Amino acid sequence: MKTLLLGMGNPILSDDAVGLRLAADIGRRLAALPDLTVCADCSVGGLDVLGVLEGYARAIVLDSIQTRGGAPGAWHAFDATALRETLHLTNVHDANFATALELGRRLGMDLPAPPAIHILAVEVEDVATFSEHLTPALAARYPALADEIFAEVRRLLAASPPAFVAAPLAARDRAMAVAAP
Repeated sequence: MKTLLLGMGNPILSDDAVGLRLAADIGRRLAALPDLTVCADCSVGGLDVLGVLEGYARAIVLDSIQTRGGAPGAWHAFDATALRETLHLTNVHDANFATALELGRRLGMDLPAPPAIHILAVEVEDVATFSEHLTPALAARYPALADEIFAEVRRLLAASPPAFVAAPLAARDRAMAVAAP
């Protein structure tokens, strides 16, 4: 199954770079796997991420997250079915990941189905300071974190593909129109 390992973040905003670093480190460890493409330096968002994901059956996204009370270096695993679209956009640059994916599907793009997009989000402390270094708390946790995330990526790569594979909405709409009396 053609899979993308995608590191997301900004390399010069301290902890925001953790997804990029993890993708680079894990990508080196998995370099010999067939059907795995590693993009360790994705710093685009909004609709621009669609071009990165197009053509893959599955994606494993490594990124940072800040939640209330989250400890730096803790991590969360979920798939794109847990994401919600933006309700009110002022411009296309406001499109979050879920909204971008839904628009891409409506346009007939070849994107992974929501259950086939796995997101591993690492709790971070600082995503606003210009620095190429992780904060001390995240840096101290990074070696163990990298091993944990590597194990989860290996588990996901070994898992069967999700049973649900959605056709692009445009194709479903055409099929429904043909089947309608």
